[in-house]
Amino acid sequence: MPLVRNPILPGFNADPSILRVGADYYIATSTFEWYPGVQIHHSTDLANWTLITRPLSRAAQLDMRGDPDSCGVWAPCLTHDGNKFYLVYTDVKRKDGSFKDTHNYIVTADSITGPWSDPIYTNSSGFDPSLFHDDDGKKYFVNMLWDHRKRPHAFAGIACQEFDPVQGKLVGPRKNIFAGTDLALVEGPHVYKRNGWYYLLTAEGGTGYDHAVTFCRSRSIWGPYEVHPQKHILTSKDHPLAALQRAGHGDLVDTPDGRTYLVHLTGRPTTQLRRCVLGRETAIQEAYWSPSDDWLYIKNGPVPSLHVDLPAARDETPYWAPKSYTFSGPDLPIDFQWLRTPDTARIFRTDPSDGVLTLIGRESPGSWFEQALVARRQEHFSYDAETTVDFQPEDERQFAGLTAYYCRFNFFYLTVSAHSDGQRELLIQASEASWPLGGLNAQRLLEPVSLPREGKVKLKVSVRGRALQFYYALEGEGGWKEVGPVLDASIVSDECGGHQAHGSFTGAFVGVACSDLNGTAREARFEGFVYRPVRDVSDRYDV
Repeated sequence: MPLVRNPILPGFNADPSILRVGADYYIATSTFEWYPGVQIHHSTDLANWTLITRPLSRAAQLDMRGDPDSCGVWAPCLTHDGNKFYLVYTDVKRKDGSFKDTHNYIVTADSITGPWSDPIYTNSSGFDPSLFHDDDGKKYFVNMLWDHRKRPHAFAGIACQEFDPVQGKLVGPRKNIFAGTDLALVEGPHVYKRNGWYYLLTAEGGTGYDHAVTFCRSRSIWGPYEVHPQKHILTSKDHPLAALQRAGHGDLVDTPDGRTYLVHLTGRPTTQLRRCVLGRETAIQEAYWSPSDDWLYIKNGPVPSLHVDLPAARDETPYWAPKSYTFSGPDLPIDFQWLRTPDTARIFRTDPSDGVLTLIGRESPGSWFEQALVARRQEHFSYDAETTVDFQPEDERQFAGLTAYYCRFNFFYLTVSAHSDGQRELLIQASEASWPLGGLNAQRLLEPVSLPREGKVKLKVSVRGRALQFYYALEGEGGWKEVGPVLDASIVSDECGGHQAHGSFTGAFVGVACSDLNGTAREARFEGFVYRPVRDVSDRYDV
């Protein structure tokens, strides 16, 4: 079989749940505060994947206004019971501190592309829910159980309860079926059945460098569960030099010819500070069932492999192809998302006549409620991105431009703004974590560059590994001009997300934004967007 390089879903694609229906494979991944909720990729060979839908696309299913950074949609689980698709997900309203507000829901569809139903609320006792369809027709809902009284952590185990699809609710007793191992922080449960055994796959160790996949089994879904002889069937925690780090939170799938694969999240750190700019990505490992003990083992594991045998080779051409976007459809190109709100009419519109994206200035960068920011994932360690903006700000409280964005705590933002007298100017703004001398949120990183009072401005960001450089060009003038210093692109990463360890969960984006802090909804027009991957020979992952 061809040898394929991990990850199979590069860039921010965390907490994968995999499903095969006939000859088709699907992977659902977390989207957190980015709207619409849940990414679903499709493949027929496990090597080549295409993003086909984001099912949580209307207010009845998901409204994340007010959800803090790295909250929102956590750990979806995608299953099929022979008749319809089931998608289980959490909408996290609070995660920091002792308490968690984690609301779990189920939506269904006859087709993977929808339409998806309005949600059925199940519980709020914890996060990372999944649904298991037993061979006797019963369905069981499992999620990690949160107990705010427990110290030093509140991960209390894995809860299981029967789900009645006719009544549309959980029924019968709830039982804590697995307390986890000494690695602690047990979460991400998935249940499987084979040869009379119920197998429980969980994640442990947090989402950082101690992350792991733990496996156990029982003759009853209610337990007790015995732990795998290896305890953790996949982890990088004891191998700091492995190419794939932070390996954990997995799910299993069988191929039609009987092979078994594990998909899992992973991170590829760069710099001596081990920063994962691309966030948590999806990788795949070949597994096998031992005939001697009926336990699952990872081939060449438990350390994840950078290269894996898959049924087909991967076509690298789409990955390295430049993407040139126009905004001429009724919807944004599928690569793009926005933050939190289902009410898109208040933050952007597209124009079929000229392909222009209009952003309606709303709240400041980093708002948890309503900001006009449209962006796509950074999927490469080196890239260029550019756009042209037509914006006439009245003063310093109105600004629009190009941003490399992770969350409110770490972003770089090249903006067209204005002085108090209306004179336009170019500014680089950055979050506190990005500001080399510390200070308040959204500090300036250079003195303003004066701009003509009218006219379009071309904006560009160039990232080469850790180095980020902004450029601009005026309409009708020559080539690109550097603006500002070389900045540290590695700051736009999980490790600089403004949270404690295991607290930042997304990944770097690049896109466009518009703010109007006067509250007058000043509009900015963006003519196209280009994302151009760059092969960087200094990067060990791109050679």
